[in-house]
Parts: sequence; C-alpha cells; structure tokens
Amino acid sequence: MKQQTPIAITGGRLVTPEGIVEGALRLEDGRIASVGGEAKDGDDVVDAAGQLVTPGLVDLGVFAIDKPAFHFGGITRAALMPDQSPPLDFPSRVRFAAQSGKPDFWVHPLAGATVGLEGAQLAEIAMMRDAGARAIATGRSWIADSGVMLRLLQYAAMLDMVVVTHCEDSALAGKAVATSGEIATRLGLPSAPAVAEELAVARDIALAELVGARLHLRQVTTASALELVRAAKARGVAVTAGVTPAHFMLSDLALAEFRTFARLSPPLRSEEDRQAVIAAVGDGTIDVIASGHDPRGPEDKRLPFVDAAPGMAGAETLLAMVLTLVRDGVIGMERAFDLVARNPATLLGVEAGLLAEGAEADIALVDPERPWVVDSRKMAAQAGNTPFDGQPSQGRVTALWKGGVAIPL
Repeated sequence: MKQQTPIAITGGRLVTPEGIVEGALRLEDGRIASVGGEAKDGDDVVDAAGQLVTPGLVDLGVFAIDKPAFHFGGITRAALMPDQSPPLDFPSRVRFAAQSGKPDFWVHPLAGATVGLEGAQLAEIAMMRDAGARAIATGRSWIADSGVMLRLLQYAAMLDMVVVTHCEDSALAGKAVATSGEIATRLGLPSAPAVAEELAVARDIALAELVGARLHLRQVTTASALELVRAAKARGVAVTAGVTPAHFMLSDLALAEFRTFARLSPPLRSEEDRQAVIAAVGDGTIDVIASGHDPRGPEDKRLPFVDAAPGMAGAETLLAMVLTLVRDGVIGMERAFDLVARNPATLLGVEAGLLAEGAEADIALVDPERPWVVDSRKMAAQAGNTPFDGQPSQGRVTALWKGGVAIPL
C-alpha cells in the first residue's frame, strides 16, 4: 500500500504541537510534505470543511489488534502489550506481531520483560528489539522481585529502551476487584488499598533513578502516586506516566450496580483520586492517555462481578473522552493530541504522532462537535465491553489516512 498521488487537505484547522494553524497540509510519498502552505498543481485536493486536521492517534498499550475499532477511533498505530497467547517473550512472536496489522495499521509490539511474563527470568530483550519490539513491558502484572526489576532496568538502559510497567503491588492487591473504601464495603467486594499503587510506583521510580533507565508507568490513578511522579520529574528522573479515560471520567461510584463493564485493572478509584488524575493531565504530570483496549466477550463479562475479567473496549471512545477535557478547559487542543499521538510516538521512537514536515502521513479529519451515543451493541470492536455504554459523546473521526493512503471508515 503506497500513496500514488500527492494530497492536499485544505480548509481545515491543523493541530500542530505549537497550536492550531491555517493552510493546507500536503502529503507526498507517504510523508508530510508541508504544513500550512498551499496546494500545488496535480494535488488531489480534499476539503476539510472547517474540521480539525490531526495526526493519527498512537495508542500505547493495547491487548488486542482490532483494526475496525482502531480506525473508527482515528488510531493508526498501537503498541501491543505482551500479554498474548503465547506471550510476546520470544523474537519470532514479536516479529509476527509487528507484521500483523499492515498495510493499513501498524503494530508496535512491546517485548515481554520476563519469560512467560512470570516476573522471574529476563527474556531475550535485545533479540526481540531486533525483531521489532519498540519497548519492554511487564504486562498486566508488576514484577515483585526488586532484584529482577533492577536487572531489567539496567538492561533496558543499556539498550536505550523504555520499560512500561503495571504499577500495583501484587502482595497487597491480591485478588481484589475494587479499591478499599465506602463503595467496596457497601457492595461487599474484595478490595485493596490505593496505596498498593503508590508502593509500586515508589519502588519502580527509585530503581529507574538509580540506574538512569527510562520508565513509563502505564496507568497512574491515585493522588499519592501522582505526587511521586511529580517529585521524580522535578528531580530529573526519566519517568513518564499514562492513564486511560476511565480513570478521569469515572470513579468507584460506577460500580454501584455491579456492572462488570466497570471491572477494570487497576480498579476505579475514589472521586478524590479521579479529580487528582484530571489535575495531573492538566499540569503535565500525565504524559499519555491510552485506550487500554481489551475487548472481552460475554463469557468473560456476564459473570458475577468478582469472577468477571477486567478490561474495557476503549479504542472507539478514546478520542471522544479526551475531547471532554478540552471542552472543560483542562487542556488545549494541541495538548490533547500530544497526549494521544505525539508523546506515545516519542516513547516508541516512531516518526509519527504530529503534523510536521517529514513525519509519516498518518492523518485524521476530526469533527470535534459531532454528537453520538456510545452503544456497546453497535461497536466495531470484537466485544463492546465499554464502561461508557449509553453515554452521549462529542467528537468523531470523519476521514483517515495511513501513510497517505485513505482508509475506508
């Protein structure tokens, strides 16, 4: 799949890292040829009709490749978590995953940090890097052995690769399905204190700081853990933090009717923590917002809350939920696309995620005001397990290009 004709997208508002600019966006040979200029003779002209012209989204940390859902949400690249069957802990599996979405979607596999994701023996990370892995990930679980984590971070620093970690002390979290507090007590749900996240974040930051490794905390969802991230950044530690929309849109009040679509990992937090996440997005403590896309069918979700599998189908709702932060004045439009495109692309080391000359021509047209209602029955994902089911939303992708080639929506 290769772009055949130069394209000029005109009449739109170009969302660049410096702000929104006017003019044409030209795409040529699969790359961005110019930003804010004019169309040239021979260009295939596309009228954006006042819509936003944005980079395609880069989703950092998905659990399944679900192209129809990703395309619906304007996602052109995704970093695939190693929690597959079998896990991505071997070079040939990484190489296969890296080819699995092409040509109209690019998958960036994350190498499993340990053999079988069991947290004991380091996997062949350098070989997986050569096979196409863009970062290293601990998977759905935290590496409890500090010695193993130290060796992992030392190895990653030597290879100049980011370590993506799940921050939840497993000894404290156990089989909890909720955060300790009034809601968990009222519902009689097994719960764990929010400090389980703080302890994991503190340990991982301390080790990363010790060896000078790059660390990405995939989901930071509590006020205390966010304070640790702020302090580490102030000291110059190479740490970044992410979150999914569920943790700034919902609190543990969403568990009130035992709705298993709200069974997530980490679990939904208190309203105080939710507000802390919003503040952290606004002040730059959080660097990435990802979908956490994890489609789960009825066999996993139509169960008692305690027995249901955690996870949500998030690809289709990612952009709409992030745009709520723009409408609420928490962030500007350019910052929104830094969170969902530019920053994750930077962490993965790919030339995408922003409107800049020479970058990959992964482009979306977005109508930020277009209304729609999230309906789990009509989602393009393999399963519609979204905690936002029935929620009125605004913001839809109306056109999408991958490497300068239009993708049917």
